[in-house]
Parts: sequence; C-alpha cells; structure tokens
Amino acid sequence: MQTINIHEAKTHLSRLVDDAAKGNVFIIAKAGKPMVKVMPLTEGELKEAEKLGFMSGEISVPDDFDSLGATEIIRDFEGRPA
Repeated sequence: MQTINIHEAKTHLSRLVDDAAKGNVFIIAKAGKPMVKVMPLTEGELKEAEKLGFMSGEISVPDDFDSLGATEIIRDFEGRPA
C-alpha cells in the first residue's frame, strides 16, 4: 500500500481520488505519520450516499423560518397573557 505525504496529496488530489475509486488504496501521512486511509466506497455506501439530496426541489423553507412564532415565544417567556 502506497503512503503519500499530505503536500503531494493536495497537489495531486484529483488523480489520487480517481486511483482510489479504481481500488488503489493509499495512506496519507503528515510529517511521516500515517493519518488516513483512502479507499473506494462499498456498494452499500454508494447507495447510501445517493440518498443525499433526494428531496431537492420537493420542499421549501420560508425566508423568515428563523423568526416563525417569535412573538408567541417571547410572550410565553415573558409570562404575558395571550
């Protein structure tokens, strides 16, 4: 298994990712110390990753979502009647 220093990995990331996807597992080291192992995803992991964003365009969040119900929340915390 090949060990690559982090500087070289940053420089050649695209090629290294392509190689890893083809099954060429490698280790990235920092100052000679192995840090991470890069390897392709399994079929199950690929299917799980495909679920991300599956509802894109299906729902919307209002622009004021972070202030929805603020008046009622403030009133409840201040103990004022409705």
